[in-house]
Amino acid sequence: MVTQSIDTDPKFEQKLISLLRKIPFSKKFDRMQVFSSTIINFSKRAIARANPNLSKQEKDILFVKCNYSAQLAANLKKHLDNTAT
Repeated sequence: MVTQSIDTDPKFEQKLISLLRKIPFSKKFDRMQVFSSTIINFSKRAIARANPNLSKQEKDILFVKCNYSAQLAANLKKHLDNTAT
């Protein structure tokens, strides 16, 4: 087995990987959801701090632009503008 970390003893790493493989998928999925939610919240907080003058909707559109694409953000803005009228 090729080690993944240069500063971890290969025997310890092998044991850790073995333990990680034994975790049920449902627990792995739960952890992934928590991690994803945390990262999204950090991103939104950074956008809010950097752009305090924007409305919540403008911050949400900027979030989409930064994390997905400018085209998707433009489509979202257009959709929101059409539903507001």
